[in-house]
Amino acid sequence: MFFKDIIGQEEIKARLIRSAKSGVVPHAQLFTEKEGSGAFPLALAYARYLNCTQPSDTDACGRCPSCLKYNELAHPDLFFVFPMVKKDKKKEVCDDYITEWRSFIKGRPYFGLNDWLTCMDAGNSQAIIYSGESDEIIRKLSLRIYEATYRVMLIWLPEKMHPTCANKLLKLIEEPPQNTVFLLVSESPENIIGTIQSRSQRIPIRPLLPEAIAAKLTKDFGLTSEDANYVAHIAGGNFLKALETISLGEETKYYLNQFIGMMRNSWSRNVKGMKIMADEMAGIGRERQKNFLSYCQHLIRENFVYRFQSPELNYMNPEESTFSIKFSPFVNERNVFDLTEELSKAEKHIGQNVNAKMVFFDLALRLTVLLKR
Repeated sequence: MFFKDIIGQEEIKARLIRSAKSGVVPHAQLFTEKEGSGAFPLALAYARYLNCTQPSDTDACGRCPSCLKYNELAHPDLFFVFPMVKKDKKKEVCDDYITEWRSFIKGRPYFGLNDWLTCMDAGNSQAIIYSGESDEIIRKLSLRIYEATYRVMLIWLPEKMHPTCANKLLKLIEEPPQNTVFLLVSESPENIIGTIQSRSQRIPIRPLLPEAIAAKLTKDFGLTSEDANYVAHIAGGNFLKALETISLGEETKYYLNQFIGMMRNSWSRNVKGMKIMADEMAGIGRERQKNFLSYCQHLIRENFVYRFQSPELNYMNPEESTFSIKFSPFVNERNVFDLTEELSKAEKHIGQNVNAKMVFFDLALRLTVLLKR
């Protein structure tokens, strides 16, 4: 990953390059973003630039021994930590997935947790950074630096750390070995323990500008200017959302169909349909359940705004907009906040490992009342 491969974010790129060139490199940096803004590729391009032996004023050279190793994501002083699922005793720490991880991120600088879960074939399991990972990190950083100027520990989604792991790393993050840099990339920094937040320099990554997304879509996918601008608006600063909008990805199609079914069951008081849906949703895994409920909250908001006939305020793809023609009148001032609250509570309960079948059936019953207001 090079800086040139990253969409927009010119201000952050310049800041990171200044840091590397001046030698003022904070030992722990927390990149925070909403999904799809480019925090991970920025952190990886920064790590490459820090260790490039012939950098230009704008990017790493791509030719030196360090860059060649970064091309394969196999530099001996570059370490990755990421959420994973344990599979028997064959997959217990991140290094057990390192081959899959390298292959996964090589071809996709922009990705989300769902993409990685699919790659791991996680099934219903929730991915976390297990407590034992802290021992691996401590072991790796106890060794001498092999050849790099800066040894880099890149942690993706530190909010997924088991509390034991997070607490064990506090001292190491506060006082790492010489020339060791922690780069943490988070989408929910509020869920990282406060003591790690306080020990890290925060680097907020803003959502991408629509014009930057549109330019990328026109260049890489051949969209017309009009179509690219429409998709960029829908994306709301999230490049992953832009890619989904182009193809209406299978996951989005599934969520939309489930949302439509849930609302129709609740409106018609179809208890049998509610039970069938609750059974199905209980089988898709906790992460997908939470993502679905987050998607539902998004659609409730969009359907409420849709009633005002202001396209510039709406962020729905054509399929979602088609459904909203008939559904939006049922989302109004009397129920919009309560609908959102019930969906948010359900998402919270799923995150707390409450029985998913009960959560979704109870949610459908509550929606029955709210949709009649």
